[in-house]
Amino acid sequence: MIGALSKSVVQRPCTVGSNPTLSATFPLMSRRILLISRCPPYPLHFGDRLIIGNLFPQLAKRGYQTDLLAFSDRPTDLADIPHYREHFRSVMLLPEPPRTALDYAARLRRMFPQRAEQAWSAPMWQAIEARLHQERYDIVHLFGGVQVYEYRQLVQRLPNLIVPYESYSLFLQRQLAQTRAVRQKLVLWLRLSVARRYEQRMFEGFGAVVVLTETDAAALRTLAPKLPLQVIPNGVDLARFVPKRSAESASLLFVGNYEYAPNVDAALWLAREVFPLIKARVPQAELWIVGNAPPPELCACAAADLHVTGHVPDLQPYYARAALFLAPLRFGAGIKNKVLEAMGMALPVIATPLSADGIAPSEGIRIATSAGEFVEQACALLADSALRVRLGAANRAVIEARYTWSAVADAYESLYMQLSRSRH
Repeated sequence: MIGALSKSVVQRPCTVGSNPTLSATFPLMSRRILLISRCPPYPLHFGDRLIIGNLFPQLAKRGYQTDLLAFSDRPTDLADIPHYREHFRSVMLLPEPPRTALDYAARLRRMFPQRAEQAWSAPMWQAIEARLHQERYDIVHLFGGVQVYEYRQLVQRLPNLIVPYESYSLFLQRQLAQTRAVRQKLVLWLRLSVARRYEQRMFEGFGAVVVLTETDAAALRTLAPKLPLQVIPNGVDLARFVPKRSAESASLLFVGNYEYAPNVDAALWLAREVFPLIKARVPQAELWIVGNAPPPELCACAAADLHVTGHVPDLQPYYARAALFLAPLRFGAGIKNKVLEAMGMALPVIATPLSADGIAPSEGIRIATSAGEFVEQACALLADSALRVRLGAANRAVIEARYTWSAVADAYESLYMQLSRSRH
């Protein structure tokens, strides 16, 4: 299995850069990272890939040399390597192993394997062993949860951190609360029970456990009070997301990857329950539902004034056309990249409390908890262009101050130093 994909290994020298606040205090000879990831860092419209796809280019500019070992689960993953390989010293992709419900249940008896043959992915275990034998790393950065935690045994002698980025049990808990069908509730309850048992133990022994919001940290802390939790949010690429308004419009926008169930739920609720009420009061209103892999039931909502685009190569024209960004997510976990990006584009945002979770308060985020509140907020803002401009500017200012990828890289660099010093 390694042989089938080992041709994806590439070697590239890293560009040495510097960060005036932190890099000067972390010697260049101590910037070698082994990244073990649940996924490759591209394409960026998948929310989990967005993190490593933006963080590690920042770190490469600062002189870090990173070897990437990642699971691959898409036919296009190998062809996508040229999009990111310049940011890594080497890249190896290995097939994502299948895991059944019985596999998860059996693992509860022995959470941490001791040998390659006990791991879900023996090839990944062997690839990590080979890397650790060949190279001397200063930090081991594991990205993902259940996909990568099992390699703790291999990396525990080095400074290390694991980044599950959200609490999966919190995700399931919120989904369960939103579900009405009895059969589906039972399935979710069983999954939640297993997820909680995993999260009680699976992050034990790591140097740091990083999530995106305080809410996710609190959920994990309830299950495992002694975890060394850190909260580091995501960022926005300010060079890519530049505010640019097109002609005045009454366009409403929602963006998402519709392989992610919370986005499908939000988009359907928006299309079926919220937008018709807005349209009745603002006849010129249009709704744009943009993003990858919309399912048939969402495509069926399309009409002359309700657009379902599917994947688009560039979000900029849709942000530029929009008057408002709506974020009606009703379950999920972690921070919402779509909200951060809309704020970066100087758009006012109307959001459920969950959609704004982990994001600093801003005058430009209006909270709504029901269809009626979304309608009232949207109609009021559509009627007041000056207010929209002011709220959008407030959102952009929050992003510039707190949510850049450079700031995220600063936070990880500081954590790397802390973990390194704790071993000396």
